[in-house]
Amino acid sequence: MDATDLNENIRRSLALLIESADELRDLDQQLGDGDLGITVSAGSTAVIGALEQLPADATPAEIAKATAKAFANANPSTMAALVAGALLAGSRVWADKTEIAIADAQAFAAAAADSIAQRGKTQLGDKTIYDGLVAVAEALVDQTDADTAVDAAVTAAADAVERTKNLQSRRGRASWLQERSIGIADPGATALLRFTEAWRTARRSG
Repeated sequence: MDATDLNENIRRSLALLIESADELRDLDQQLGDGDLGITVSAGSTAVIGALEQLPADATPAEIAKATAKAFANANPSTMAALVAGALLAGSRVWADKTEIAIADAQAFAAAAADSIAQRGKTQLGDKTIYDGLVAVAEALVDQTDADTAVDAAVTAAADAVERTKNLQSRRGRASWLQERSIGIADPGATALLRFTEAWRTARRSG
């Protein structure tokens, strides 16, 4: 995928992701402060606008950096800061890239996951978006077909949501609920799932 296609697919995916804002708000009201829907919708709208303004010769790394900056600036939330940091970490592994292959997407996801772990002080099983990112990164290892890779990413993200649903949340406001968080899907991991689904839809309908 070249930079032009990357830019377009991000914008189309985020336009679809906005449709999940109410679902994410409702989940976050159960486990957090209820602002994830706004974070996703405002951040996605800001990113779409920022990417539309990028020059035609913007590189994949520049696209990722612009995405991070716009998402962070649109929201004061902790999730926005974590996502922006993850995107910046991913952009660094694309520093010399002009086209993005599956291996590059895998490296991006792994770098993003590492950033979330460090900045969010989280680990596997804490029931956060990190569980999903790690699963997606692992699912992309050794993939060679683009369609299969996207399907694998969606399946991995969905499995992470289900696998952690019956765990107790251990980070953020959700951790305050202790045992009451068990049985409720993590909003962050769900947001990642909805993004992977939106990416698949945007890619195949483009």
